[in-house]
Amino acid sequence: MRATATVGIVGSAGAYGRWLATFFTERMGCRVFGCDPADPAACSLAELLAHCEVIVFSAPIADTPRLIGEAVTLAGARAAAQLWIDVTSIKAAPVAAMLAAPAEVLGLHPMTAPPKAPSLRGRVLISCEARIEQWRSFVDALYVALEAERVECDPQQHDRVMALVQALVHAGHLAQAGVLSTLAAELGGPAALFPFRSVSFELDLAMADRILAGNPAIYAGIQFDNPAVLPVLDSLTARVARLRELVRAGDREAFEREFIAAPRAVFGTGEIARGNHGFEQVGYLLADLAHAGALSVHLPEDRPGSLRALLEVFERHQVNLASIHSSRTPAGAVHFRFSFTLAPDPATRRALCADIERDAIGRVLDEVAASRGAP
Repeated sequence: MRATATVGIVGSAGAYGRWLATFFTERMGCRVFGCDPADPAACSLAELLAHCEVIVFSAPIADTPRLIGEAVTLAGARAAAQLWIDVTSIKAAPVAAMLAAPAEVLGLHPMTAPPKAPSLRGRVLISCEARIEQWRSFVDALYVALEAERVECDPQQHDRVMALVQALVHAGHLAQAGVLSTLAAELGGPAALFPFRSVSFELDLAMADRILAGNPAIYAGIQFDNPAVLPVLDSLTARVARLRELVRAGDREAFEREFIAAPRAVFGTGEIARGNHGFEQVGYLLADLAHAGALSVHLPEDRPGSLRALLEVFERHQVNLASIHSSRTPAGAVHFRFSFTLAPDPATRRALCADIERDAIGRVLDEVAASRGAP
C-alpha cells in the first residue's frame, strides 16, 4: 500500500480536525477532505467514505461510536480497502466500533491538545494497532511524520491508564479551581494569589487555567465516557475524606504513615528521584521565563547558523547570557527568549535590538514591553 493516500476527516471543523488536515496535507502529501457532522451543508459521511482511502474520526468522545456505526453501515464492503483511524481520548469503544467494519483499524491518542507545531515532536502518542496489514507502510510513514514518542498498548489498558493519567489529574484540578473560586474570592480572586506563588501553586494554577480555557465537552468526555473513571473518583474522594479526618483529629503520625510513607514505598526511590528532578527543572525554567529583563527574538529563517549569527550580536555588544529558551508564540511562531547575567543598560539594549533588526537576523518581539519600563 502506498505511503500517501486520500484522507477523509470526520470532525474536520474541530480543533484537532483542522490540525490533522494541515498535517496530512503538508507532512504526508495527502489529499484531504473534511466532513463536519454538525454542519448539514458540509460533505456527507457517505461522500467521504466513497472517495477516501483513509478515514479519520476526530469527533467528540460521546459521538464517535455512533458516527463509526453509521460509517460501518454506509461503507459496507468498500471498507475492506480502507484504513480507519480514531483520535479520541478513550479507545475501547471506538476501536471496537471500527472493528465491526472490514477496514484495517488503528486507534490513536495524542497526549496533547492540537499543538502549534507541525508535528507531535516531544509529545506522547498512544497507539492501539487493532488490525494493520496492507496499510502497514502508510501507518509506519504516519508514525515517522508525527515524530512523537509512541507507546503501544491495547484499548482496554489505554482506558484504565487514562482514568489515572487524565481523569484523576483533571478531577483534582477542577476541585482546586472550585475551591479557589469560592475561598479566594475574599482575597481578590485566584489572580491575586499569583504574586504569592510557589512553583507548585503556579503549576497547579496553570493546569486549572488550561482546563477552564478549553472545550468543556472534551473534559466532560474524559470523565463521563470512560467506564474506568468512576472507581478512580471514588478512591480520590475516600483519600481526601481520610486526610480531612486526620487533620481534624490532629493525627500527624497517621498522616505521615498513610500519606507519605506508604506511597513512598510504592513509588520507589527511582521514580521519586526522577520526578523530583523534573520538578526542580521546571522550577528553574519558570524562574528563567519570569526574568523581567529577558528579550524575545523570532528567527524567520529556519536554517543552520541562524542562532549562531544572533549570538554573535550579543557577543559584539559584550552582553553575557544566563539562559536561552525556545518556544512558540500564540500564533505558532518559534522564538528564542534570552535572559542575562547582568541586564544591559537601556542604551546597549536599544543598540543590540537595532543590530538584530538591521542585519535581518531576527525580529525582536518584546520591545514594546521594554519601552514601557522593562530594564
